[in-house]
Amino acid sequence: MGTIRLFNHSVKTFYLLLMAAEVALLAASAYLGVYLRYLTDPAAIDLAVGPVLPRALLFAAVMMLSLFATGLYNRRLRDGLEGIVVRLGLAFILGAILMSVAFYLIPQWLLGRGAFALTLVSAFVLLLITRMIFVRLLAHHNIRQRVLVLGAGKRAQPLSMLRRKSDLIGLDLVGYIAAEGDDIAVDESKLLPMNGSLMELVERERIDQIIVAVDDRRGGLPMEELLRCRTRGVEVVDLLTFLEHETGKIKVDLMYPGWLAFSQGFQRGFLRGLVKRTFDIIVSLALLTLCLPLIAATALAIWIESGFRGPILYRQVRVGESGREFEVLKFRSMRPDAEGDGQARWAQENDPRITRVGAFIRKYRIDELPQLINVLRGEMSFVGPRPERPQFVEGLNGSVPYYRERHQVKPGLTGWAQICYPYGASEKDAFEKLQYDLYYVKNHSLFLDLTILMQTAEVVLWGKGAR
Repeated sequence: MGTIRLFNHSVKTFYLLLMAAEVALLAASAYLGVYLRYLTDPAAIDLAVGPVLPRALLFAAVMMLSLFATGLYNRRLRDGLEGIVVRLGLAFILGAILMSVAFYLIPQWLLGRGAFALTLVSAFVLLLITRMIFVRLLAHHNIRQRVLVLGAGKRAQPLSMLRRKSDLIGLDLVGYIAAEGDDIAVDESKLLPMNGSLMELVERERIDQIIVAVDDRRGGLPMEELLRCRTRGVEVVDLLTFLEHETGKIKVDLMYPGWLAFSQGFQRGFLRGLVKRTFDIIVSLALLTLCLPLIAATALAIWIESGFRGPILYRQVRVGESGREFEVLKFRSMRPDAEGDGQARWAQENDPRITRVGAFIRKYRIDELPQLINVLRGEMSFVGPRPERPQFVEGLNGSVPYYRERHQVKPGLTGWAQICYPYGASEKDAFEKLQYDLYYVKNHSLFLDLTILMQTAEVVLWGKGAR
């Protein structure tokens, strides 16, 4: 099983099937829990509980949010079965809390303590069995797409670095065919001899997909052979497109302007902008309302730690959409004299300038909450590339290819790079994060924004990437 494009975003077919199965199982668990609770008197269900369907749909929706928040649909999840059990347990604890809040807000949809407990137990058992089957299926070669790489030089080398199970989910990289002009840069044991035509090799190895990764296209591609393969149902894809779909980033070091100009994406328009702005306002207002107690507690903690003096908020100039500068708001997490000499510095691991309260609020991204004001002002979006300081941007524009392109959209409170890559504190990190930012700029949509929003919950819950 391969990858499909859903609202411009690449999604593994396997994960879509898993999601559909688990939604159905969660809804079925609500029915099972209710009928087990009233097993001896099924007629009492209508009187004691009422219609089960709305309760089943609510349970399924809340639990799916919890599964997303604990990273169980993260395609880069590397946990074994034990790790999945732990995440599943945390998801159910979070789900039980959220369902309790939902029952308080919508008392007419109450399941009852006994029925709810049985629903949770049933759902946990069914999802655990499903995940065990899923893990085993992912390792089974018969359901994986068999991939052949046309090219074995420098352009093909990044494919040889995809060794982990989470790198090529549902794919089996069969081998490489050296093209004319290639300097071999892959494992020679994976080279396949060309005994006959390309079509014969494809049929012999049962190939489903060919990745074109030759170093020198001017030397000529076997277009007739590739066309024969394509018309026989074998997918033929360019290396950059393959890596974009599989890794969720655009490989800047392999990119050429022609690919960027002719590939799909970069869709803009009034309606798209209106939907995104509406989404930003609704989410920001909702979060501000929900987090008011946390915002007040954080402000008080910073004020007390600083001896009842010094600023609570930190204001800093950042670069926004189209290169426009604006003043970003954050809770102060460093000493007031952190940059007393006026020299801009990247935050480092175990940075001595960070206060005790600052270390905590950075870990759980609480220091970012005042930026909701920037979102409401229209200076930022809720989702987008993180805004950088002008001093850093000036240097990165000159040293990192295509860095200016990340400013084609509004910067965000959270972003694709933030959930895919650890905290960046160097030019090398900025280069790596740029590849994810370009993927977002090229493919952004409401669906991708929602995906990022749900996966951001995992980053916050697990305290990933903070410094």
